[in-house]
Amino acid sequence: MKFKQSDGQNQRIERITTSHLIVGIDMAKETHVAQATNYRGIVLTNQHLSLKNTIQGFEKLHRWIGGLQQKHRLNRIIIGMEPTGHYWYNLANWLAQKGIHVVLVNPATTKRNKENRDNCPSKSDPKDALVIADVVGRGYYYEYTRQATHFQRLRTVMSDREFWVTNSVRMQNRIIRWLDIRFPEYASVFKDWTCPRSIATLKAFPSPLDLKGQSTVETITGWRKYMKRAGGSTGIQKAAELLAKAEQSVGESVALSEAKQDLQRLLEEYERIVGILNQLEQEIAGLLGEIPIASQLRSVKGLGTIYIAAILAGAGDLKKYVHGRQLLRKAGLNLAESMSGKRKGQIVLSKRGDSTLRKYMYLATLTLVGTNPVFRQLHENNVQIKHMSKQKSIFKLLGKLARILIGMVQHEESFTPEKTVLTYVQAA
Repeated sequence: MKFKQSDGQNQRIERITTSHLIVGIDMAKETHVAQATNYRGIVLTNQHLSLKNTIQGFEKLHRWIGGLQQKHRLNRIIIGMEPTGHYWYNLANWLAQKGIHVVLVNPATTKRNKENRDNCPSKSDPKDALVIADVVGRGYYYEYTRQATHFQRLRTVMSDREFWVTNSVRMQNRIIRWLDIRFPEYASVFKDWTCPRSIATLKAFPSPLDLKGQSTVETITGWRKYMKRAGGSTGIQKAAELLAKAEQSVGESVALSEAKQDLQRLLEEYERIVGILNQLEQEIAGLLGEIPIASQLRSVKGLGTIYIAAILAGAGDLKKYVHGRQLLRKAGLNLAESMSGKRKGQIVLSKRGDSTLRKYMYLATLTLVGTNPVFRQLHENNVQIKHMSKQKSIFKLLGKLARILIGMVQHEESFTPEKTVLTYVQAA
């Protein structure tokens, strides 16, 4: 399919022929609802079909579709459904294994088209199923294809990692809150509380009262239980600073015993999560070793393992993309503008796509601007010569990154600065 949106839309409409049975399914956790139309949108059933999310329900749907095909002499099928949560996944895979053409409809499309038939904002499962069938008949859908096994495994592991990253952030915020209440001066000694010396301090001397009366030697000795290199000039300096701040601390000391127990539990949970994340990163590195195009993406300096894994997990096989604009649309990074008459609205991101993919592509671009000489030069040129704002330059470079990645994969080449910037000069 061509990468231009208008061309792609026309091709999707052209696929719907007079011999097509179009089925729309409204997905739910337990009971799905199906409606069927022909290519003109004429409803072919007197009543909708309800089916359970079980193998018996799936077979019931299959028999129902077969009966409609025979009755109306239609030899082709296209089934549309909303990717609602995870409820659609098993039915879509079961139908795909049967060789049935399955497509997905954006829930926003269903919401905006629900008044087409009756000019009424009412909502019900049978009505939603019929709306889905209608929008599929007009080509407002996108294909559902199962990714290769290694891409599915990568997506599963990255989804797992996102969950544990969220938990890690929550634990860190809880610990920071604890320090703000019990030892507010702590951040002036340790800018990063997750460093080994800070962790050792929180385990050995969790409150200012535990530090009062201690000497620098005794403080370093306490650290040695939890870290290997506790002393040295850095250790002595940090111990002195910590003791000085503890003497002047205004932290809360009521219910201190219970608070210290809470801190220890938080630290244990945080370290457990860190261990899980380290293990997941090793698994991700191993999975990337099984994907040939990952080695091409590694040639882009600054594009680390997690960024590559996130892009491949969200976008799938990049060989299926013709142009970088398709990748941007997949992530919801394509531009949207509202215009009417003399009014011209602000150009914004559509945000109609994979939010995780969108996040990591943005973070990857920021990292490349800071670490990759090519992207740094492009950013400086945008800001200083073209007088763009820094944020606008970042999003412009994000689009360039998408085109570079698709171009590298399509031509089976590694990243070459000369092809990216014609006037590129190697930074000293």
